[in-house]
Amino acid sequence: MKWQHVAENWPAFYEAIIDRWPEAEEEALEEIDGDQAAFVRYVAELTGQSRADAREEILEWLAGELPSDVVMDPRHDNHSIRLSGKFLPEGEDEYDDDSRYGDGE
Repeated sequence: MKWQHVAENWPAFYEAIIDRWPEAEEEALEEIDGDQAAFVRYVAELTGQSRADAREEILEWLAGELPSDVVMDPRHDNHSIRLSGKFLPEGEDEYDDDSRYGDGE
């Protein structure tokens, strides 16, 4: 994932951050508010690493999956729905009710 996803959905990443760095505190994460440089400094302080090593550790963490809170975000869903419109026949609306296909329950 890209840092942009993290910054735009910062609170949704708190649990994933605390899972990866258990000593991280939610209050500190609130103050960081998605600022990448501040997060690198914070991880370096938590782990006693250099900033370069902390940055590498964060990059490895970014290679993981998006938290479900981010994937299920309405902005993400609506963006995906709009993109799906290019695969629909002309005249069909990507926001139409799909109950006729058995997934409207």
